[in-house]
Amino acid sequence: MLNFISYLLLAQAAPSPASEPQEIFIPQQTRPLPGHLDAIPVFNSNNPEVVQSEGILLSTFPPQGKKAPSAHLNFLWKGRFDLFSHHIARAIETPNDLRTLYLGVIVYNPSDRPATINILQAASYVSQPDAPFLKLPPIQPNNSGNIYAGPGDRVMNDVLRGKRQSGWPAQLVIPPKQSRMLMNHPIPVRPLKPPLNGRSTLLRLYSDSPVYMANLAMFAKPNPDATERAPTLKEWENLLENGDFAGPREPAPSPPNNLTATAEIYGRVAAVAVGSRWQAQVTDSNSSYLTIPASGQAFSYGLSTLLAGKMGTGQNQTAKLAVRYPGTAYEAHGNYGIEYNISLPLINNTAKPQTVNVLFQTPIKEDDLSKPGLRFFSPPQPSVFFRGTVRIRYNDDNGLPKTQYWHLVQQRGQMGEPLAQLKISPGQLRMVKLDFLYPPDATPPQMLTIQTLDQK
Repeated sequence: MLNFISYLLLAQAAPSPASEPQEIFIPQQTRPLPGHLDAIPVFNSNNPEVVQSEGILLSTFPPQGKKAPSAHLNFLWKGRFDLFSHHIARAIETPNDLRTLYLGVIVYNPSDRPATINILQAASYVSQPDAPFLKLPPIQPNNSGNIYAGPGDRVMNDVLRGKRQSGWPAQLVIPPKQSRMLMNHPIPVRPLKPPLNGRSTLLRLYSDSPVYMANLAMFAKPNPDATERAPTLKEWENLLENGDFAGPREPAPSPPNNLTATAEIYGRVAAVAVGSRWQAQVTDSNSSYLTIPASGQAFSYGLSTLLAGKMGTGQNQTAKLAVRYPGTAYEAHGNYGIEYNISLPLINNTAKPQTVNVLFQTPIKEDDLSKPGLRFFSPPQPSVFFRGTVRIRYNDDNGLPKTQYWHLVQQRGQMGEPLAQLKISPGQLRMVKLDFLYPPDATPPQMLTIQTLDQK
């Protein structure tokens, strides 16, 4: 599954071949992550990722009266819901056509009274100029929030901190039987070289009345002086009523029972997914605590595990779909935009002080392991598989509360460096909390590892 940076690399000169990395196997337990996704519906628009023709990306309007009924999924939104959108504009095949592509999210109120949508958190960025893909270290502090590489990385960084980006109103009021634009945002490609740009968006919303919603793609309209303007509400309404799917559509996915760790087409998502947040209280069975590993040992919990990538845990965390288009993904593979809140009440049940590391890792994707453990590459392969910010909270070894944001860049097969190292006394309980939003342009799965250092 090519991500945005993959397209960027393909559009530029091919890199020189890297030397073959050495594979490292670490025997240890891998465990399913406790908890589950909540039931918050998510408007999930990621197909096609690269948009080169105008049309409907995802519509949950009713199909009646529409020119392309199959492009409308007939789903109403009320109460809490999210909107996730991740699309790319590319003019490589037609370099002389450098029109700006606009993404328009249109919302319709079918009721007889006004509908109010509260915009709780919101962020939307393009790669150029908002969040260029920079080469960054594997780990660095990001308490200020100004470290990111790529629009998905920056969006998740903002929403993790509960922000509503400037320019977004607190509310959108939609009169009865009328439409309004929730978003009308450009993806410029001029004067970029190559002419390639992408936009990631995540909105957390609450509507007091049922509404329909659609994400549409349209090129900027020309002004008489040859400048560009954004499409109007009337133009968006016309595209919704009379348009067909935006294209080109992505390849169809492999049937779920045909997915394997070495050969799969997951497909891209254009659907209503179910689940915005995964909350996990990680403990031993029938206990309120999590016993740390024995000296020199480790165990790991899956993060964003998926079909053909369960890492020996037997767990597929992928959000299920309430409604979807034929030919698009069967599940929301990758859990883009989903927030993980993980609590680790660590306890040292030994008679000696122990030093414990908490790590975020990107091992080689596996499914059912023949022997328990994780495989890594040394050095890691060049492809970046995770690029985002995580927050870890705990009391330090002096008992003082500590909140640390780390920006991570992990390549395929990367072991990662500790997010925290704790010296835990005999019988002592230490609570650790990890929070992050799974960023687009990442490749799942990852692992959360608890490791006790060898005291010998």
